Amino acid sequence: MTKITTITNVEFGKMINAAAASLAANADKINKLNVFPVPDGDTGTNMSLSMASGAQYERDALDTHIGALAKATSKGLLMGARGNSGVILSQIFRGFANAVEDKATLSTRDMADALMSGAKIAYKSVMKPTEGTILTVIREAAAKANQVAEETDDVVVLMQAVDEAAQAALDSTPELLPVLKEVGVVDSGGQGLVFVLRAFYQVLSGNFNEDDLQAPDNAALDQMVKELHAGAQANSNLDPDDIEYGYCTEVMVQIGKGTTFDREFDYEPFYNHLAELGDSLLVINDDEIVKVHVHTENPGEVIGWGTHFGSLVKVKVDNMRDQQQAVIDAQRAEENQAAKMVAANVPVSDTAVITIAAGDGVAELFKSLGVHTVISGGQTMNPSTADIVAAIEASGAKQAIILPNNSNIFMAAEQAVDLVDIPAQVVKTRTIQQGLTAMMGYNPDADLATNADEMAAAMAEVKSAQITQAVRDTVLDGVEIHDGDWLGILDGDIAVVTKKVYDAALEAVSQMLDDDSEIVTIIFGEDLKQKDADKLAAAILAIDDDLEVEIHDGQQPLYPYLLAVE
Repeated sequence: MTKITTITNVEFGKMINAAAASLAANADKINKLNVFPVPDGDTGTNMSLSMASGAQYERDALDTHIGALAKATSKGLLMGARGNSGVILSQIFRGFANAVEDKATLSTRDMADALMSGAKIAYKSVMKPTEGTILTVIREAAAKANQVAEETDDVVVLMQAVDEAAQAALDSTPELLPVLKEVGVVDSGGQGLVFVLRAFYQVLSGNFNEDDLQAPDNAALDQMVKELHAGAQANSNLDPDDIEYGYCTEVMVQIGKGTTFDREFDYEPFYNHLAELGDSLLVINDDEIVKVHVHTENPGEVIGWGTHFGSLVKVKVDNMRDQQQAVIDAQRAEENQAAKMVAANVPVSDTAVITIAAGDGVAELFKSLGVHTVISGGQTMNPSTADIVAAIEASGAKQAIILPNNSNIFMAAEQAVDLVDIPAQVVKTRTIQQGLTAMMGYNPDADLATNADEMAAAMAEVKSAQITQAVRDTVLDGVEIHDGDWLGILDGDIAVVTKKVYDAALEAVSQMLDDDSEIVTIIFGEDLKQKDADKLAAAILAIDDDLEVEIHDGQQPLYPYLLAVE
């Protein structure tokens, strides 16, 4: 192994881009480590998109001084940070950049100091640091670097020791967090950081495949975000007739199954054929399933192509031209209403409430309560810091309130508050239901602090439940869960496990009801119909006919029911 005593700007650039490439390649593996057996495994996606943004900023930097490159990487990570794992990763690199800002090259001592600084800043960024997470991995890796830097001037030897220490720390996470041990996984964020540090070592030791070195570029990053935000709001400035491929088509195929199966799956020819049918193509597969996302004019041909390789599990086709026209119509209606308000001298609030939500119906609910901007996102598609900053700046308001509606968005929202020029505050809503209830405490004429206090007080009055389906077998809190079971998650904890979605919803409401309950709200998702919600409402009233039951068509994905009791 060749000895290297200094890291130049060339090696540093390769290290950053290798880390981004490694996270992109392993995002799905990291996602599957999320503890909850529900379709919210997004740590790998968040870390991959965050690191890809950092690598893009590094590649675009005009100054090739290592200090400048590290600062650019840190800035890119900050702006692209998604989810708590992405934000913590950005803080590690912020500390790293602070330590090397004056360095033209990096020695073993410089690398150790940079990792130590990264660990320090990361711990500071978390209000209540928890061991058994990505924080443990960076702390142990940095401590080992600090020790080895006293013993060698070879950065390859140093990073090998860092890689080994990071892996050992990751392996220890189940012993530090009982929930990880119970489920039998290591920490997902820690696993992501191991991939980053291992890529650094592999580049310096010459063991990173040069063919795999390229991190996602702007085009690939855009495609990743498009997949993440499938079904998100379209650009209201785009003419529907200018959309070249009008059908957003998603197909999931169980490989090698069914009566139509007549070809063995081979990724390259499978992908290449679809590439000829449209754009925004993403093909992800394992040994059992292949998932396709593509914009095309021939959805039937995409679906037909999938049937050659197995049985169709899921098919979804959206007419993007119709969706775009609906966005334009809504935007025009909004503009006309604003013009009427100005003409009538109706005062416009100085405060913009920004919220994050998935589902057109849920978005309309928020807007009807006075929310200025709804960022499409939430579970499995956390918006970045930059997304939230852009929404605040576009509002033109003098101050802003952010409702994340998801604890995994708290840190990105708080970073956005630090980056904007106007006063802003985060009201830490953990669910859509809390966000909607918080709006009951909002007064457009009140000052920022008063509104934040009143909204936080209002949201404390609601109990929330989400109904979703397990995507793997596990045992959690002593409860045996099987793939396909319906789960009732009550204020963050799995409290109901049943075989039918209706039973899960009814049991969840039953557990939330008490003598003081007055109102039950049912928000049903995109896979259910009004009659399903009506049936559930009737069963709830059979429990207590003094209750008031409200039903809304939220059109949200992943969660057939969002339920609230007040």
